[in-house]
Amino acid sequence: MSRIDQTFKRLKQKSRSALIPFAVAGDPDLAATEALVWQMVQAGADIIELGVPYSDPLADGPTIQAASQRALSRGVNLKAVLNLAKNFKGKTIPLVIMTYFNPVYHYGLKAFAAECRECGIAGVIIPDLPPEEGEPWIEEARKAGVDTIFLTAPTSSSERIRRVSKVCRGYIYHVAVTGVTGVREKLSADLEPAVRRIREISKKPVAVGFGISTPEQAKEVSRFADGIIVGSAIVKIMEGGAGKEDIVRQVGSFITSLAAACHKKAVRCSAS
Repeated sequence: MSRIDQTFKRLKQKSRSALIPFAVAGDPDLAATEALVWQMVQAGADIIELGVPYSDPLADGPTIQAASQRALSRGVNLKAVLNLAKNFKGKTIPLVIMTYFNPVYHYGLKAFAAECRECGIAGVIIPDLPPEEGEPWIEEARKAGVDTIFLTAPTSSSERIRRVSKVCRGYIYHVAVTGVTGVREKLSADLEPAVRRIREISKKPVAVGFGISTPEQAKEVSRFADGIIVGSAIVKIMEGGAGKEDIVRQVGSFITSLAAACHKKAVRCSAS
C-alpha cells in the first residue's frame, strides 16, 4: 500500500476528505516553496501537489500560467523541483508532482521514476499523457513504487472512466469543469452526479479539482468526494503577497480554513 493509499484509508476511517493544496514550485522562489510546504502541513493539508513550471501548461489557466512563467524566469525546472523534494523525504505528508510529458520524456522515463523514488515523491500527475499512451511511464512508475494519477472530466464516458481506473494509482483526479484551472464563483450542478458515476465504476478515491476556491465550496465537495484539490486560489495569494513571510502566513491561514471545512465528517455516496 502506497503512502497515498494509506492517507486515504486513514481519512476514510474518520469519514473525512483529503485536503490537497497545490502550488507552483519556485513561485516566487524555491526557498518560499519550501517554507510554504511546511506551513501547509502544519495548517492541515493531507497531500500536497507541487506544479513543475512549464512553458506551455495546457491544462492551466492564466493564474497558474503566470506563476509558471515567474518560476521559469528564475531558472526553476524539473531537476530543481526534485532536489527541493529531497528536503521533505520521510519527514512530511505525501508529495505529488504535477508536470507535463515533455520534461519527463527528456529526463528519461526510467531515470525520472527512479529519481522520484529517491526524492520521496509519492505520486505524479501528467495531464497531457493519456492512459492509452501511458503504459511505458506507468510501468516505470510501478517499478519505482510511484503512483500515477490520471484525470477524468465531466465529458468522460463510462468506458473512459474504467480505463483510467484500471491504470490509475493513488487517486482519480476529477476535473470539476470543462476547461482550464481557475477560480470559479459557483460549482457545477453536475459535479456531484459526475463523482457518483465514477464511484459506481471505480473503487479508487476520487479527488476533485479545478475551480474550488473557498471553504464553503470545499465543504460542499467534501460531502461526496474523497479529496478536495485547491490550486488557483492559493497561487493568487502567492501572487498578491507583500513578501515571503506574508505569503506563507496568508496561505497557512487559508489552508487552515479549508481543512476545517473539508475535515468535518460527511456522508458520501458509496461505490457499488
